[in-house]
Amino acid sequence: MSRLTHVISGPYAPPAARRELVAASADGSRLHVEVHGEEDAPAVVLAHGWTCSTAFWAAQIRELATDHRVIAYDQRGHGRSPAARTHSTTALADDLVAVLGAALAPGERAVLAGHSMGGMTIMAAAGRPEFAEHTAAALLCSTGSSGLVAQALVVPLRAGRVRTRITGAVLGSRAPLGPVTPIARTVLKYATMGPGSAPDRVEACARIVHACPSAVRHAWSEVLAGLDLDANLAALTVPTAVIGGTSDRLTPVAHARALAAALPHCVGLTELTGMGHMTPIEAPEAVTGAVRELTARYLDTTQKEKTP
Repeated sequence: MSRLTHVISGPYAPPAARRELVAASADGSRLHVEVHGEEDAPAVVLAHGWTCSTAFWAAQIRELATDHRVIAYDQRGHGRSPAARTHSTTALADDLVAVLGAALAPGERAVLAGHSMGGMTIMAAAGRPEFAEHTAAALLCSTGSSGLVAQALVVPLRAGRVRTRITGAVLGSRAPLGPVTPIARTVLKYATMGPGSAPDRVEACARIVHACPSAVRHAWSEVLAGLDLDANLAALTVPTAVIGGTSDRLTPVAHARALAAALPHCVGLTELTGMGHMTPIEAPEAVTGAVRELTARYLDTTQKEKTP
């Protein structure tokens, strides 16, 4: 019945940051940013998804920080970033470029990884000059560019108006989630994770999701319900890898396949058998490995090219 916002032991307990900073977005919103690892190491920036926080990336941060500088931030209204009045894909893009500007040196590039709404954040920012300045490659995990409510499989009905309407009502509910109970874990596992997810992974996700304020959850659900970033994909020209879970009910793997087909420079589509929507927690090794591959292939080369 605890109200803990994340687990406090094991691989999904958030490690302590080397330093913290605040990034100011275009509308004045303040974003909590954490930096892990050595300052002179190759940089990775992590953007979490709807109802999550920096704690969602605990496994990736712990492993990558051994030889990378890992920058993770809380989306507005999530984690330690205060709630804001504006909720839009433009705001997501504004926030990301603010974090890049605050955490990276001028001209310094990083590999960007986004999960769910974090992936949509990367799509929304594509084409901005600040994005081009600071991005060497990108990883899109369990995300989509449009049609989220219509294609979601959370409600076990045939596709159509009724399912779309019920799904929208469920995902957009204003009701508080309450404490993490056995029933709450069961519901969250069904909606967001694969059937074989281990109890410690379900618990880690439940703690994080239940900590998101209901007003914030609802506000962003409305943005996601109307999401249409298809046109932005043409501007995402950096090398981009895509990961999706075959048992994802929130953003079914068809989204991942569509992204891979539409991206100008897709460098790989990985379909994780039996995994749901929470791939960084359900399959931490696969997600961390994908980030490492991108840094090895693109970030090191990019930085070397900048050296006189």
